[in-house]
Amino acid sequence: MTIVKNISDLSNIIADQYSKSLKIGLVPTMGSLHNGHLSLIKIAKEKCDVVWVSIFINPTQFNNLKDYESYPKQNLNDIKILKSVSSSIYVFFPAVNEIYNKKIVAQKFKFDNINKVLEGKKRPGHFDGVATIIMKLFKIFKPSMAFFGEKDYQQTLIVQYIIDNYFPNIDLIICPTIRNSDGLALSSRNKLISDQSINQSKIIFEILNFVKMNFSKIEYNKLIKIVKKRIEAINKFELEYFEIRENITLNSYDPKNQKNNYRAFICVKIEGVRLIDNLLIN
Repeated sequence: MTIVKNISDLSNIIADQYSKSLKIGLVPTMGSLHNGHLSLIKIAKEKCDVVWVSIFINPTQFNNLKDYESYPKQNLNDIKILKSVSSSIYVFFPAVNEIYNKKIVAQKFKFDNINKVLEGKKRPGHFDGVATIIMKLFKIFKPSMAFFGEKDYQQTLIVQYIIDNYFPNIDLIICPTIRNSDGLALSSRNKLISDQSINQSKIIFEILNFVKMNFSKIEYNKLIKIVKKRIEAINKFELEYFEIRENITLNSYDPKNQKNNYRAFICVKIEGVRLIDNLLIN
């Protein structure tokens, strides 16, 4: 396994890989790796000659300093996990100053309004930070393919926007959400929640499946009330949002236009930790 901590060394390795016409796959992560990340890496290995995994907790995508400081970190364990997957993986493990050169500021973007709803509304500036680090990584790696998980579906739309406008030669590969045996989407933030609440969190996926089954049977406002009541019946569970939106534009649900593909989005705050999930419902 090759671990690189600075951009100059990385650029030399990348240049050599490109000189050999190798197809490079990039899996950007913020570390605290779990089976969801590993599924991305395994798919990348199937599709690419070389797989790079970046591990970087990006400060500009946190609009809450406490959230940034509390984000789970397990650097040594992450390396151990990656070695168990493959000894041929390349890892980029930079410090904040290596990426931002002491000027930790997010670039501003216009995202055709996909940043103004859901996570974008609840976390102002979040997607500017996401796009900033993606721009930096894509400029460094110039990968053939980039791999992201469907759990962060709104984020994949942001990444696609960046690709469409700045890096048209990169293919975005959206990989299925990986869940535990109860259906809870795997997330690094799950480690911040008690075991009891993790067990109870299966309600999130149960609710999404209920919505999928009843989308055409129950009026939308009634669905919202049912979701809120079922979530908040559990101690320390708070529904931050539940919305049904058009799959590509994230426009609001229009009951008069059933031909569109719609996706249900949910965010539940559990013991102060925000868990998000989504499901295509038609």
